[in-house]
Amino acid sequence: MKLLTTANSKIKKGEAQGFQTFGVHLAPSTKSGYNTCQHSSVGCEAACLDTSGHGIFATVQAARIAKTKFFFQDKALFMAQLVKEITAAVKSAQKKNLVPCFRLNLTSDLPWEKITLNGKTVFDLFPNITFYDYTKSAQRMTAFLTGEFPSNYQLTFSRSESNEKLVDAILASGGNVAVVFRGSLPPTWKGYQVVSGDESDLRFLDPRNVIVGLVEKGKAKKDSSGFVIEPA
Repeated sequence: MKLLTTANSKIKKGEAQGFQTFGVHLAPSTKSGYNTCQHSSVGCEAACLDTSGHGIFATVQAARIAKTKFFFQDKALFMAQLVKEITAAVKSAQKKNLVPCFRLNLTSDLPWEKITLNGKTVFDLFPNITFYDYTKSAQRMTAFLTGEFPSNYQLTFSRSESNEKLVDAILASGGNVAVVFRGSLPPTWKGYQVVSGDESDLRFLDPRNVIVGLVEKGKAKKDSSGFVIEPA
């Protein structure tokens, strides 16, 4: 089975800016029998975009579950295939005069900085390639902000209804936080500039210490948990 995809409408938007994002869609939370989102909340699980777009098809869901089981049951083989696919993807993007970049947690929150093949992470193996992700892990985000992460891996913290205190700490430390708003984006939130996270998925191009605003979509339109913020 193929691990990388470009068939995600959000990540395809970057092509207009000269970038091609390749991502990995795993089954979120415990959907596969393995937990890929250790810090998920009731609100984010209910609003998860796993079933949006092509995700509505049973065959796509089955493929994501199969990839997730592959990862947990034979991590070494999974990583070997991932490295081969990244190598091919880099060449493919460059032939199109696009800059390749990778988001390995499209619908998961795995600590890729700790996952290795023969002792090396994908960031070690591809030091000149940009990787980026969202995370709800305060530990991962803090490590990123304190310079403990690979220089080619960028993180944006994701707010949910259950981590407001962490959001304040991340912002105070200079990090970026993704927030889902209802209907439209306010110009500021908590005193921080709001930039659109819907125009493209290229989070590594965002200025530092901003709110990455996302308008609610799909199931999130019915959210009542506090995961979606009502703009003032």
